[in-house]
Amino acid sequence: MIKKIIVSACLLLSLVSFAQEGTSSPYSYYGIGDIRFKGTVESRSMAGVAVEQDSIHINLQNPASFANLKLTTFALGGTYNTTTLKSDTKSEKARRTTLDYLAVGLPFGKIGVGFGLIPYSSVGYKIESISADVNTSNRRYNGSGGLNKAFLGVGYKINSNFSIGADAQYNFGKIETNSLEFVTDIPIGTRESNTANLSGVNFDIGAMYKAKLNNKLNVYGSLNYAFENSLTSQNTRNIATVAYNLGFDLAVVDVVGEQKNSVNLKFPGKLTVSAGIGESQKWLIGGKVAYQKSSGQANSYNDFSNVGYGKYGNVSLGGYYIPDYNSFSSYLKRIVYRGGLKYEKTGLVVNGESINDVGFTLGFGLPITETLSNVNIGLELGKKGTTSSNLVQENYVNISVGFSLNDKWFVQRKFE
Repeated sequence: MIKKIIVSACLLLSLVSFAQEGTSSPYSYYGIGDIRFKGTVESRSMAGVAVEQDSIHINLQNPASFANLKLTTFALGGTYNTTTLKSDTKSEKARRTTLDYLAVGLPFGKIGVGFGLIPYSSVGYKIESISADVNTSNRRYNGSGGLNKAFLGVGYKINSNFSIGADAQYNFGKIETNSLEFVTDIPIGTRESNTANLSGVNFDIGAMYKAKLNNKLNVYGSLNYAFENSLTSQNTRNIATVAYNLGFDLAVVDVVGEQKNSVNLKFPGKLTVSAGIGESQKWLIGGKVAYQKSSGQANSYNDFSNVGYGKYGNVSLGGYYIPDYNSFSSYLKRIVYRGGLKYEKTGLVVNGESINDVGFTLGFGLPITETLSNVNIGLELGKKGTTSSNLVQENYVNISVGFSLNDKWFVQRKFE
């Protein structure tokens, strides 16, 4: 049954990953868009902390974790997002529903293999700057698309405490943006349309370590490094005279011209270090620190003098608690209760203001009776950006649901 679910879900996510608008953030205009969280609902509910060597949950943040899986694991998750966009003078609401990841983990003794598909970045915005004054120049902007990652990773368990791993990721996607400039009461304007087809490959390596402090307590460590990589962007720009209406629908009157160019977008390496302490199948508290020299790079169509890309940094604290993992009398005691806090310096700087993201998370792991599978629910509340310097502040609520389904494959048959 799980094999049929995996095949169906792979086809579904492959289609949806191209079609969905995964964000409503105006900051997704810059760089390659709004960077999505890379991880499952379980780790997201702990603010991104995923340091324990888990045998039934796949860890998408460190390929060394694949070596710790004991059962074939299938993971699928999605998020419903509602965001209040605020400026000094106005407030608007936006909603999105997205598929976040699809992954499969396969154990082969000391070796574990993981593969899947993750939407990595998203572009999705509609912005208007319109005046009622006659002869006033007005502008409209909208964009969609993003970048996806298909990954294949291998982990190797050196001993019961230490594992290493590596994965390769193929990046692909398309970003489409449109800008319209027109004068009030004149139904003809000028539109600039840009399409960027992105592709590239990058590699990660990782290691995970566990040591016993005493009969109950363990300490955990995790190290992951994403190597410097680049994306090739094949860009097409069209400029046209268009007729417009009150919405974003346009009718082309005359095409002025088309320009094509190729841009190489380079991204520096990213280091992530995590550590934690806890009692296996009872509780865990851990922290994560991530650093990247530069958060991104502008393309030829979104490079502005008032926009820059500084250092990326993330600090998270999170953990879980299980009242009684083996309880037969109480289902509530078998539920995993999760929580966390995060502060993220995205590295994007607009009008001299650093765009930062701060939030807290809660979550629950609901076991499926008589199996090792579970349903995971997460809640994330946070604030991104600022209303200073004529910018936009995003107050967001994310409700995530994920499935971690486990089964035993590759069982050797025995004959009497």
